[in-house]
Amino acid sequence: MHLIALRHRRRPGALSAGLEGPPGGLGTVAGILAGAGLAPRPGASCPGCLPFSSGDATAGSENELQTAVAGERCSVDLPLAIQESNYYANVMRRAVSGDAPERDVSDLERFLANNPRGVWENSWVRFPRRRLSRLGEQTLRGDLLADKRDPSGGLRSDAHRFLREEGGEAQVRIPVSYLLKLALADCLGSQPGLPAVIRQTGYGLLRHFLSDNTSPETFSFHVVPLRPETGMGRALAREAAKRFLLTHLLAEYANLKFALRSLGQEVVVYFSSHPPARQRELSSLVSDSFYRELFVSPCLSGWDTGEKKYRYMLLCHEVLSRSQLNCLARLREARILRNGLVTLPSTSSVSLANNGTHISLGSRRLTELLKERRPGFGPVEEKYVGDLAIKIAEHFLPLFVGTYTGDPFRISFPEFHPETVLGFLPHELEDTHLRMLWRRWKGKACIRLLGRPLTPFGPRWLDAALAWGFKLKGDVVRDFRLLDYPAALKSTVQSPALDGTPGNLDRLKQDLKDLGIFDTGIAPYLLYRLREFAQMGFSGFEGRHYSLFPDLAEDMAHATNLQVLLTALAFKYMATGAVSHEQIPDVPFVESERRQIFFAAAIGLPTFYVRVDTENRFLKTILAETERTRHSRRYPGFVRVSLAEYLKALVRLIVRDGEDLVEALGLDGTLLDLSARIQSPASLTAAGRLIRGILETCGTRSAISVDAREFNQAAESYYRCHLRLRHLKGAMDLLVEDLGRIEREQLSSAFSMRRSLAFAAGESDPREIVARAWPGISRGESSLDTLVQVINLLLISIQFDAARAEHPSDCSLRSLPDAPPVHRAGNW
Repeated sequence: MHLIALRHRRRPGALSAGLEGPPGGLGTVAGILAGAGLAPRPGASCPGCLPFSSGDATAGSENELQTAVAGERCSVDLPLAIQESNYYANVMRRAVSGDAPERDVSDLERFLANNPRGVWENSWVRFPRRRLSRLGEQTLRGDLLADKRDPSGGLRSDAHRFLREEGGEAQVRIPVSYLLKLALADCLGSQPGLPAVIRQTGYGLLRHFLSDNTSPETFSFHVVPLRPETGMGRALAREAAKRFLLTHLLAEYANLKFALRSLGQEVVVYFSSHPPARQRELSSLVSDSFYRELFVSPCLSGWDTGEKKYRYMLLCHEVLSRSQLNCLARLREARILRNGLVTLPSTSSVSLANNGTHISLGSRRLTELLKERRPGFGPVEEKYVGDLAIKIAEHFLPLFVGTYTGDPFRISFPEFHPETVLGFLPHELEDTHLRMLWRRWKGKACIRLLGRPLTPFGPRWLDAALAWGFKLKGDVVRDFRLLDYPAALKSTVQSPALDGTPGNLDRLKQDLKDLGIFDTGIAPYLLYRLREFAQMGFSGFEGRHYSLFPDLAEDMAHATNLQVLLTALAFKYMATGAVSHEQIPDVPFVESERRQIFFAAAIGLPTFYVRVDTENRFLKTILAETERTRHSRRYPGFVRVSLAEYLKALVRLIVRDGEDLVEALGLDGTLLDLSARIQSPASLTAAGRLIRGILETCGTRSAISVDAREFNQAAESYYRCHLRLRHLKGAMDLLVEDLGRIEREQLSSAFSMRRSLAFAAGESDPREIVARAWPGISRGESSLDTLVQVINLLLISIQFDAARAEHPSDCSLRSLPDAPPVHRAGNW
């Protein structure tokens, strides 16, 4: 049944207009957009002028990847770095003298000795410096400069960390995130007579391999126009797939050219969203300072002053670790922790090792307006309109969670402490919503004893005995990454994050710093973030809610389409006066009320609660379309809403209010796909398919029946092996397809395409070369010559894509600048 208190039915396709009183003398949002020519005139087609509608949107993505080095303890850098450290020596000395428990040493030694898979996630690598080509050596020296703009300033003060001598031979010691860039430079520098197309393309891509956070990051090689005739989101997914393929080929190149494999270090790069179980375990065994030394990236690539960026990353880890501890006080204030018995979280937060994908959208219309500095639409208006668009979009974000990306994670009963599993939620939700969510989560989890949910007591031996004796299994969540990271910090009463006023995020950061939650020196966290023209060179939005895509060609493509459609729909609501800032008030409770739905979806909760008299009129609009809502008996004044029905209502709203946008963007197929996923979550959604793949690795049918550690390690193995190969196979098929397209295009020889293909393929068919190379690449058995050949062909294909994106109607291949423009996704 429908909620009686919210039964304010409207005409189909109509929303009640709202007027707001914006600060600083601005007009209404609808008036601002109309004055800028971004609102439909009476009788005119709406999509023809709206930002992000057909032909207006461009996109770029940033992918954070997981790395591992396979090998014996005596060969891989991570265990060697621990054993050679002063920290390890001091712990040993303190244990011998009795100043520290012997367990500190035994647990750390057990971690080093007990690694049956021989996989060391996020380890660095070591190899002889003589293995570098001349260009590789020049690249390394340039990146070790204190300031890359001023070579006379000398090397970084920590250069000794990366250059060392071992056995009388000069060695290089670097993280895998930097190894990828160095491998590309080395590959280019190892080929005499390299054609200009390949050489210039390769040089331009060096800056797209970042050494940031813990894991490698790559961002789009070129801006991708999103047009119906090129498949919309499929074009972005194709670019991401080729970028991942190049990343893999460079890792394999490094394994051979730098002799890593023969030295007992085999590098593998893959998609995985949450920190590995062993890294999480290690974080609890060492100090936070030593953890940072082992895992926080030195930021060798991507910034002129790498040490400054490195200090920023150290600050991020320190702040997040402190914030994690401060969650305990918030849980006590929320009356979730009712006594002094708690399980203290590790002092080293592993959340920086969470990996996701950021998809940034740009609007040509908005960018052009801001570039031309037209009166009536400048940075102030961009901020005012952009913040409202984000608030509207946040209501729709639950459609993505688990549906297009996921991060399944198994939580055992002994781990099911609120101070552990709630992660950063105490800093993201109001107490009321946090208590409701925790109670529903306990009801969902398999932790019932005599009909009542039971949470662990604390002593590991006791909780393990209870779990065994009473079959208390814990739980499985759909997207653990969204819970294990401060995805969207809550506003304060004095400093709303999205009220449209300039500087609001800076004021919020200061408030959060005073509360011990955040720091003013760190970029703010939001689920959907405004990309301001003054900072980025384009105007748009960045979606930061994506975890792991099981299939780039399908999941990432449809997710991108949906993001474009929802952003355009938000502008339609604003342009027609249907939604205003006033209808979504900027108070913490209202903000928490809409975001709780997002986090409920990440956990996999079936229901959530909304106040009957909620001030959020836009949420009321959605709930009026939602089936199976009822007044809550447990929480007077609240209504209980089915999450599945809420998602269906969102789809109905999109179909009805965005019908013209769907037609203009050609996204009927995406909406059909979305509806099918909502109807069949176990078999069609990203989370459902990932869980199925993990269970096949485990050899069982039920996730809750598998031991938590076994499930999570099986997930890591599945991502590292089966899923990685699936992603690679899809990218290789795309490469074969595109090489055929390049040959059919009859490209002008004036741009050296024929010469480049001849250099890379000789007299052979480029497609056959790639097809023959796949078995060796999939098994890690390719020769160095084969890898170089495929890399060259891939660079030609990437250059072709970039040229066609910049000049879609031009069949000739044009040379691109060394650093093509791109939507740079922000860092988490």
